[in-house]
Amino acid sequence: MSRLGNVGGRLYRGEVSVDFVGRQKLWYRISGAILVISIAALLVFRLQYSVDFKGGSVFSFAAPAATSTQVSTTVTNAGGGSTLTVQQVGGTKWNVQTEVLSSKKQFQVQNAIAHRFGISRGQVSLKSVGPSWGSQISQKALEALLAFLVVIVLYLSLAFEWRMATAALVALLHDIVITVGVYALLRFEVSPATVIGLLTILGYSLYDTVVGFDKVRENTAGLLVTRRTTYSEAANLALNQTLVRSINTSLIALLPVAAILAVSIFLLGNGELKDLALVLFVGMLSGTYSSICIATPVLADLKERQPEFRQLRKQITQRATSAKRQAKVAVGSAPGSGAVKAADAEPPASAEVQADDVEADAAPVSAARPAGGSGGVPRPVSGPRQQPRRSSASQRRPSGKKKRR
Repeated sequence: MSRLGNVGGRLYRGEVSVDFVGRQKLWYRISGAILVISIAALLVFRLQYSVDFKGGSVFSFAAPAATSTQVSTTVTNAGGGSTLTVQQVGGTKWNVQTEVLSSKKQFQVQNAIAHRFGISRGQVSLKSVGPSWGSQISQKALEALLAFLVVIVLYLSLAFEWRMATAALVALLHDIVITVGVYALLRFEVSPATVIGLLTILGYSLYDTVVGFDKVRENTAGLLVTRRTTYSEAANLALNQTLVRSINTSLIALLPVAAILAVSIFLLGNGELKDLALVLFVGMLSGTYSSICIATPVLADLKERQPEFRQLRKQITQRATSAKRQAKVAVGSAPGSGAVKAADAEPPASAEVQADDVEADAAPVSAARPAGGSGGVPRPVSGPRQQPRRSSASQRRPSGKKKRR
């Protein structure tokens, strides 16, 4: 089995665990900093909408030797207005987006571009979108996003509960703000492909969140009956059990999207493919982070506010404190403690009395000499075996011999 598989198995069994729910304040601070940067970028730089949203005219042509300054000056002098968006595509092609122009001014701009860069007028393509069409596209995109969020909240409220729906909605809004902020910060253009990609990554993020919530619901079923762990601990275990699955799914999805994004930026230049790839990449990355570090911790916060789970946490804390106190008492009264060592260091007085008595009784035996003995070597006195005298305490102690039956 691979090393990653071993880690996944240990996470599932609870042998190792990453405390995502316990570190919720850290994740909130990180997300708060990212959200502040995204909102600031949105307010300062604002979003750059494509012609499909705000209306206007787009002139496309090929001019390898042209520069951005030359292109913008030519279009402005031809009556294209001062509000221009000039983009170079693939190193040789140029896209110039202007405000809504009349047919006469569009004709003048086409002629000016063809004359300035030595191409025919037919090689300058024109795409024109009216302001009413652009406003309708913007309105439809906003309606689609709101309808998506409403349907998701209703589904999660019916399938799970309203607290899970609230946590999932917080994670989705977190992903939307971060993705929009990155678009504003990088000055990417918002096109219909961007809206499609945004709805796609919201569904992807929601899928990852629902998988985690389903495991949380399984782990917390009957929690108030067993009363062995808190809701936050059970939710964190569920998050660790689905962690490897979430990471693997995200990596498999991000690798091809990253390849598309790199190709669209460095080879194809600006275009709708780049817009779609960027929103998918940023949204999937943010969705993976929010489903792990935002959705489940927010859910645990909401559940821990309920009186029954608050009481459960209090009981488990008291039980743990009582167990620690009993463990300390048991260690203090166990053999080998300080009191026992002090008793071993000072022998009892009765032992000293017995040792003195034994030496006093042994002295006459060693001093006795036999009559007519030789060599001056003492000989033990014959007779009955002498026993050491017992102290008063030992005399009163029963012998412990059992009576014969």
